[in-house]
Amino acid sequence: MDWMDFNRDGEVDATEMYLAEEMLCTSKEEHEALFGDAGDFEDDKYEEEDNLEDELELAGLDADELELMDEDERREALEDAGLDPDDYDF
Repeated sequence: MDWMDFNRDGEVDATEMYLAEEMLCTSKEEHEALFGDAGDFEDDKYEEEDNLEDELELAGLDADELELMDEDERREALEDAGLDPDDYDF
């Protein structure tokens, strides 16, 4: 039985093929080329922001406190924590 036959009727119809192709997309660019939109990849920027906040937390830093610091203090705090200040946008 074909894994793309989601409703198990023995045939892979156009809808099942569409869903399978979408599931196999690995990038926003690929999804846009195939389907004309970014699909679930539109949320990547929020996921990246969450990952950066997680890195800050693991390094013992608080994003809110870093926002209140002047640029030089913030840069030094990030460097002292072993993080690249250029990865963060405050």
